[in-house]
Amino acid sequence: MAEKAQFEVLWEKIKARLSKLVSGIAFATYYDVLEPCDVVNKKIVLKAAGETSASFIMRNADKLREAIASADVGLTDFIVFVEGSKEFPLDEQPDAMEEVSVQTDKRFTFASYVVGASNKFVYAAAKAVAAAPGENFNPLYIYGGTGLGKTHLMQAIANELTLTKPTLKVLYTTSEKFLNEYVDSMYARKGEGREADSRFRNRYRNVDVLLIDDIQFWAGKYGVQEAFFHTFNELFAQNKQIVITSDCPAKDLTTLEERLRTRFEGGLIADIQPPDVEMKIAILKQKALEKKYIVPDEVLTFLVRKSDNNVRTLEGRLNTVIFASKLHEEPITLQLAATALQEAINVEEPEEVSAESIIRATCAHFGVTKEELVGKAKKQELVRARQICVYLMCDMLSLPLVNIGQEMGGRDHATIIYSRDKIASLMRVNDRIAKDVSDIKSVVLKQ
Repeated sequence: MAEKAQFEVLWEKIKARLSKLVSGIAFATYYDVLEPCDVVNKKIVLKAAGETSASFIMRNADKLREAIASADVGLTDFIVFVEGSKEFPLDEQPDAMEEVSVQTDKRFTFASYVVGASNKFVYAAAKAVAAAPGENFNPLYIYGGTGLGKTHLMQAIANELTLTKPTLKVLYTTSEKFLNEYVDSMYARKGEGREADSRFRNRYRNVDVLLIDDIQFWAGKYGVQEAFFHTFNELFAQNKQIVITSDCPAKDLTTLEERLRTRFEGGLIADIQPPDVEMKIAILKQKALEKKYIVPDEVLTFLVRKSDNNVRTLEGRLNTVIFASKLHEEPITLQLAATALQEAINVEEPEEVSAESIIRATCAHFGVTKEELVGKAKKQELVRARQICVYLMCDMLSLPLVNIGQEMGGRDHATIIYSRDKIASLMRVNDRIAKDVSDIKSVVLKQ
């Protein structure tokens, strides 16, 4: 006996609910004979035998929708059609996947991107790609730490192309969304065969520009890497533009397949360095201008003086001060900023956190030397201290993982990811480790 397609299984669950909501005659005459054909955009597609049956279904649509909701199968609605009918056509095609696309933020433009010494190279590359997609720097691979503007540039490219080249099909998405859609296609493929696979392929291969954010999250996930490899090859062969971001250079993505890494390295690799003080101030001026606020330079200098390199953190500090100004109906001054931030964090403002301060605090907590901590010894207590130190660096610093690896004795990208995720997992179930992390973090912030 052939295995049922997934949409048939879903339909059986819906029918079980529906049989309790309608009369036995109506169920047998109109609903039990419907043929499930597909699932499109969270709607089950049902084929009716004729227009009379379809008309009855639509007149009583609330009953079927109630059954879908109570069955709790992840669907939201239904589509009923009659083959060859003009009144009940199948007008929502299986490859219609607009609702799963990631929308761009229209504020992310080239004009709103603050350019300085740390990012002028990658900015120029992104502008060149937007001017002539598929002709310059294909693929464009952008990497840098969290909050340094990778997503802003990606979406600036997409927004620029939408305005200047509206006939091009541009798709911006995240690695997580791509992965989820790949998994969904695999799940549906068991019942739908080639149709499910073709919908996924068509979505990503029938574009002129494909932009994918945070590709490092595919580390160790070889199925989705395989799918992207073929997508990449097909787009590249047609001179379609590909733009990718990551938190580290392509050569350090050691858990990605070699053939993918070499594809990335065949284009232009551009990094975004952490901003210096002057650039941080320029970024905050731009953010304040967008919010229609003028902030004195001395306040901006105060905001960036002890901040990390994460632009989102900087903006958060600015937002706190602006909110305090609105709340107290006072102009923005240095005293207001100091008071607002003191109230927001409720502790003395910490000294600047660095990799060295985290290493120093970890060594003191566990009673080990720096040489032991960053060395190669495999003693359990050293391994755990090392992993906690890595976790704290990932949590407290805006550094690419490759830089953290260098601080920890030259360890590779995969080892840093493993250590970070291991401690994050253990903290949820091991109170001692959670306390170790909390205690060390407190010491670092007070140094």
